Amino acid sequence: MRYIVVGAGHAGGFAVAALRQGGFEGEIILFGDERHLPYQRPPLSKQYLAGDWDLERVFLRKPDFYEKSDVRLELGNAAASIDTANRKVKASDGNEFEYDELLLTLGARARRLPLPGSDLAGVFYLRTIDDVERIRERMVPGKSLVIVGGGYIGLEVASAGIKAGLTVTVLEMEERILQRVTTPEMSAFYSDVHSGHGVTLKVNARVTGFEGSGEVSHVTCADGSSLAADLVIIGAGIVPNVELAEAAGIACDNGVLVDEHCRTSAEHVYAAGDCTNHPSSLLGRRVRLESVPNATDQARVAAANMCGDPKRYDSVPWFWSDQYDLKLQMVGFSSKGDSQVLRGSMDDREFAVFHLKDGRMVAADAVNCPRDFLAYKRLVADGAVISPEKLRDTSIPAKELA
Repeated sequence: MRYIVVGAGHAGGFAVAALRQGGFEGEIILFGDERHLPYQRPPLSKQYLAGDWDLERVFLRKPDFYEKSDVRLELGNAAASIDTANRKVKASDGNEFEYDELLLTLGARARRLPLPGSDLAGVFYLRTIDDVERIRERMVPGKSLVIVGGGYIGLEVASAGIKAGLTVTVLEMEERILQRVTTPEMSAFYSDVHSGHGVTLKVNARVTGFEGSGEVSHVTCADGSSLAADLVIIGAGIVPNVELAEAAGIACDNGVLVDEHCRTSAEHVYAAGDCTNHPSSLLGRRVRLESVPNATDQARVAAANMCGDPKRYDSVPWFWSDQYDLKLQMVGFSSKGDSQVLRGSMDDREFAVFHLKDGRMVAADAVNCPRDFLAYKRLVADGAVISPEKLRDTSIPAKELA
């Protein structure tokens, strides 16, 4: 028996471990287009970019794990094509491998902006270890860093840039930072935080291109302004890697379509992680999530089903972001709420915002409340009905709110 995992990112790294833990004793092959061992992506824009973590700490597992687990690593040898009828994977080196079960953990790539000058030296996207290595070489104190995009990645990079002693400007094309992912109140809170640390935030700022002679020197905007820049990092979101699946005839629509068991439209083919589009009972529709918890949980569900242990994926989505000394943790989708309740104080930088719909909790955003967040996750998962007065009362421990 041979199981193949295509994609050596977070989901792929967790999947091979879950297959062994699930009792699979056959051959496991893990294909990856990068030469690095499977690694965590969140630290790339946080601890690793800031220099707080070394490379060894970024890896999901130590190198000897794969040898001890008898996992064959084909790193730097990406899958080139899939033949679902004959159950074969062709690698980029030309070799073909038959499989009994196949798991696609294809991940995603940075969304590219087709702007003039985007090929200049000093203009970067941040998605891989190699990206961070090149960026860190240019993070010299006193230099000017311009970040295109005021989402989580952009703001985490801004935090690291300030720590490194750079002059930092964030350009966001929407009316507020974090507009796609959180409420106006949370956007205002984080705007104040970054401004307080010296970051210049410009909203309604549409970038039109980059200028320089060989290397970037300026960023141009639609309003005619031009900003000096020694370093530019573009954070315009990510795009799911579905081309390999599409070419194999596997159904895709904003991601590889999977069911609640992480099965694709092709027999003996599963998928997990950022590349998937799955049904969500919380939303009542399909959704594609870009998060570590989603990648981890889907990998475990897919591996269990591949091992003959039927499991369903229906986790409540949650996310986190580290900026300066603040840990933001979010569960559920705040956009589903029709009212909100504040617990704690934004001025004290330790608070939670609960989002309710028809009195039921559908989401929670918590800042510097790691000990209480597990309780908040349970409340959202249960769709708890709790009076606003009780939610606001910080004398009631979080675990007793239900």
